[in-house]
Amino acid sequence: MSGQSGLGADDDAEGATGAAPLGRREAGKAERRRRIIHAARDLIRETGNAGLSMRALAARAGVSLATPYNLFGSKRAIVLAVLDDVRVYQDRSAHLTSTDPLERLFAAVDMAIEFYVDDPQFYKTLWAAVFDASDDVRSEIYNQARNEFWRHLVEATVEAGAIAEGVDVELLFKLLDRCFGAAMLEWVVGELSPDLLAPTIRHSYALVLKGAASAGWRDALDARLQESQARILRG
Repeated sequence: MSGQSGLGADDDAEGATGAAPLGRREAGKAERRRRIIHAARDLIRETGNAGLSMRALAARAGVSLATPYNLFGSKRAIVLAVLDDVRVYQDRSAHLTSTDPLERLFAAVDMAIEFYVDDPQFYKTLWAAVFDASDDVRSEIYNQARNEFWRHLVEATVEAGAIAEGVDVELLFKLLDRCFGAAMLEWVVGELSPDLLAPTIRHSYALVLKGAASAGWRDALDARLQESQARILRG
């Protein structure tokens, strides 16, 4: 959004007399928060920089310079709010109905990639920040909650008996995560097309998991491996 409402610094006022009903005041705050979040996403997308200029953000949202600080408290909190779709994604993934832990894991990968390729400029910028160890955005994306979400999916495959005894769950999780990150890096720098991003990650996951799988689960993983491999070779 581009501040098209024409509202300016006075937009931050919550009623000159202070007598506005609570519901009206809260609705006004919610609307300003929404405009700031949309403005932040637009700026990240347009500038290719996950670092936000608060002055530019306020101007784009049509609010006073103080408003983003008043409503969010810090630039970090705004970045977290912009990443709220991560929570939406995790909520959707938590409601996957399949009882097959491998199906849930691969479905979670597909859902994540769908988010990324639907808004490539935004997510390429964020993932570029992930690969920059000096950028604070990295810690907002690669945080404990994110890791626990994916670790839980891997642990579920172990609990179901899909993984052979003696395979360390944490090392398996980290290896899969490296596969994911490597594919994302190729996508960010333009070496991997959006159409091949999901198949590439699925192929890596199937190959790693097949090597770690117990005997009864290898055929299912081999089918996934062959399917993703064929998709990649078709280009």
